[in-house]
Amino acid sequence: MSRAATPRILIIAGSDSGGGAGVQADIKTVTMLGGHAMTAITAITAQNTLGVQAVLPVPTDMVIAQIESCVSDIGVDAVKIGMIGSADTAHAVADVLEKLDVPIVFDPVMVATSGDVLADAETIAAFERLMRLASVVTPNLPELAALGGEGAVLAHGCHLVAKGGHSDGHWIVDRLLSPTGEIDRLEAKRIDTDDTHGTGCTFASALACGLAQGLDISAAFRQAVRFVRIALISAPGLGQGHGPMGHSLGVNPFEELEG
Repeated sequence: MSRAATPRILIIAGSDSGGGAGVQADIKTVTMLGGHAMTAITAITAQNTLGVQAVLPVPTDMVIAQIESCVSDIGVDAVKIGMIGSADTAHAVADVLEKLDVPIVFDPVMVATSGDVLADAETIAAFERLMRLASVVTPNLPELAALGGEGAVLAHGCHLVAKGGHSDGHWIVDRLLSPTGEIDRLEAKRIDTDDTHGTGCTFASALACGLAQGLDISAAFRQAVRFVRIALISAPGLGQGHGPMGHSLGVNPFEELEG
């Protein structure tokens, strides 16, 4: 599929009513990085910075209808998969994505930043098909362990970003691996903040946007890590728990007009 002047990113993920993660974080990320965000909502959640209060999965047929509407008219240059909703949806999404020839970033969402579980065992088992289709999989450390570790993920033939945000210590190491070994790594001092809600969604969408723009995977990885770190520093300090990041990066689009 040919690449449009504006990168078209299809986001298959759940909605976050608090605006910190999920498709809300995805849309803000893609927009800030110059892409056009389209969505196929897999679940509606009632959540805020303190946790997830309710989850309502969207019927699988409706998820697929959203995907087909976007692809058939607007087209797509990259896909980002987040919260998938159910095992049935995971398999149906895989059936559709098998027909596309674009980069696919799979963020295997299992647990929210607050600790609430967002995927059951059957859904996690269905992740196998999505990993086989993915260009790159982006789990945090607990998710990586639940998937069987680095070797188990890389056995599907995809790239892997082993994110270090859940590790201990003052330094974070994010590693980019291929089935043949480590390609790249970034080490940085941990940013002292509780405003980390949506970091995984933001990273995966930034990575998808970079790939859609034609960056190689290492350059897209580095751009995504940088975007997340700036968004953490720019967090507005909202809510009583794990607050949302600052996706606007402190930019005032009307500053020039107001000056």
